Amino acid sequence: MRGAVMYAPGDIRVIDRDVPTILEPTDAILRVSAACICGSDLWPWRGIDPVTSPTPMGHEYVGVVEQVGRDVTTIRVGDFVVGSFFASDNTCEICQAGYQTHCVHRQPATAGGAQSELLRVPLADGTLVATPAMPEPDLIPSLLAASDVLGTGWFAAVAADVGPGKTVAVVGDGAVGLLAVLAAKQLGAERIIAMSRHGDRQMLAREYGATDIVTERGDDGVARVKELTGGLGAHSVIEAVGTQESMMQAIRSTRPGGHVGYVGVTHDVQIPGEELFFSGVHLHGGPAPVRRFLPELIDLIWNRVIDPGKVFDLTLPLDRTAEGYTAMDKRTAIKVLLQP
Repeated sequence: MRGAVMYAPGDIRVIDRDVPTILEPTDAILRVSAACICGSDLWPWRGIDPVTSPTPMGHEYVGVVEQVGRDVTTIRVGDFVVGSFFASDNTCEICQAGYQTHCVHRQPATAGGAQSELLRVPLADGTLVATPAMPEPDLIPSLLAASDVLGTGWFAAVAADVGPGKTVAVVGDGAVGLLAVLAAKQLGAERIIAMSRHGDRQMLAREYGATDIVTERGDDGVARVKELTGGLGAHSVIEAVGTQESMMQAIRSTRPGGHVGYVGVTHDVQIPGEELFFSGVHLHGGPAPVRRFLPELIDLIWNRVIDPGKVFDLTLPLDRTAEGYTAMDKRTAIKVLLQP
């Protein structure tokens, strides 16, 4: 089979790889219908995260089940499924509390790399969710978004305690930030401030429900959010970048008693303890428990209530994966969909 492997920063190749097989009785093998490139994939591409050996890439996927292990009972051959980037049993006490990303049996769901033709998914019963039937082709991008960026944006909004009557600010205009805007709208936010400097992303943010656009960053961005909120700050702020500047911008844009939902993969972020202590701000986030939200998100997509697939503004065949990384790195694409 063909699959994408990163050999070094800026060096990703689509090569012939071994066909995955059932290793555990709880495994499933999928034929990948669509995969994509995540903003977090750019950290090793840029050399910020180390690449110490050839690494299969990709953790977002949808596909059709081709094989199941003997202990798999709820997922069947022929199902079209959406999965999460972490495999979970969905039965342990932590999973039942809604934090499948921290399952006591957690393991990577995509160790073989989802940017490929076939994928082995462990703990299939707990990790995969089948759609009601085979989806129409135009729904596949939105279902793919549910496997990570939509689920992550949704968790960020929930972690930020978004709800009716609240003002929400979103720091970050990548796919997660844009879909956090969508989530905030669906969760009833009254006012949604999208922080973005890019016209195409601003337009999509508006389409998803943003009422205001702030182009400033850092302290200037904080000042602008305060200006828009009568000097108080937003009730809920979503941090979807993962840098020191974005985290502090999020915390400082939040009113006392407000909530920050942070889902940007952090890199060298340090929060001043005294400032946090006196801010009166709630912080909650981390790797999103996407599996918690998949049934609800699939239902919304299936019934065409939401269209998160619009974040994919470039579609490429799998063999042109390297072009997709370059496009996202140069910000000429919001998110790249790969067709195996």
